[in-house]
Amino acid sequence: MLLLSTFSIAACDIKEQAWGIAVASRFLAVGAVVPWARAKAGAVATQSFANTSFGPRGLEMMASGLSAEETLSKLLAHDHELEQRQVGLVDAKGGSATFTGKACKDWAGGVNGPGYAIQGNILTGAKVINRMEHAFLDTKGELPERLFAALDAGNRAGGDRRGKQSAALYVVRPRGGYGGYNDRWIDYRVDNHLNPIPHLGELLELHHLYFGKSPKSERVKLAGTVVKEIQIIMKRLGYYTPTDGEYDDATRQAFDAFIGNENFEERANANAGWIDSPVLEYLLKKFK
Repeated sequence: MLLLSTFSIAACDIKEQAWGIAVASRFLAVGAVVPWARAKAGAVATQSFANTSFGPRGLEMMASGLSAEETLSKLLAHDHELEQRQVGLVDAKGGSATFTGKACKDWAGGVNGPGYAIQGNILTGAKVINRMEHAFLDTKGELPERLFAALDAGNRAGGDRRGKQSAALYVVRPRGGYGGYNDRWIDYRVDNHLNPIPHLGELLELHHLYFGKSPKSERVKLAGTVVKEIQIIMKRLGYYTPTDGEYDDATRQAFDAFIGNENFEERANANAGWIDSPVLEYLLKKFK
């Protein structure tokens, strides 16, 4: 069995009904092993010589009403290799628990508080965990940003003393997935990279760009200079369109196809003639 030298945070935001995990390791595809979460149940990070059954079993127990502490006790009760395990849990009500077995390799340890459990092994020192805790508590915004801030802080503090390889961010909330059909709100992995955490941050930024929503005040009307800039881009890419700054039928049809091919249907409306400001900025920069 392979050792996951890992640092992670399992946390929740009860107000927004979100639970999730951020994790990084000098281990291939850590996101395939460590993070487990279910909306209105909780989140589990299982690592070191990971017992992956802790994930689904822990979520089932917490979904039935057990607290994180009670769930942790039951998970460890019949595990003959518990001293090699490391696990962090948050439950449906924000209770938390963390465990580091005596046989986990130094530096190893964890800390927990209301709504979060942070743990790591084979780290450069306790400062990794401490910086993660401070970053999580001090960062404003939604749970994915707070989880990533904690992971980034742990990385900057030294992280895994063996090096870097993979990272993952997994966050759930009711109907949070694509189309509202499941609870998988954020699910991004960098499975093999020389510097995975910054790349994970870029994926989170792209998530907000593609799936975020701007207020109506940030919508840009397709007219004048804006239209001409977009027309020039579209013509260069092979869409049939004039470049006179007029939002005519030919431009509208080309823009509709262009936005569809760029996967920004949720952030622009060809018929209504508007585009969200962040998307416009992104496209102008991308095709500069």
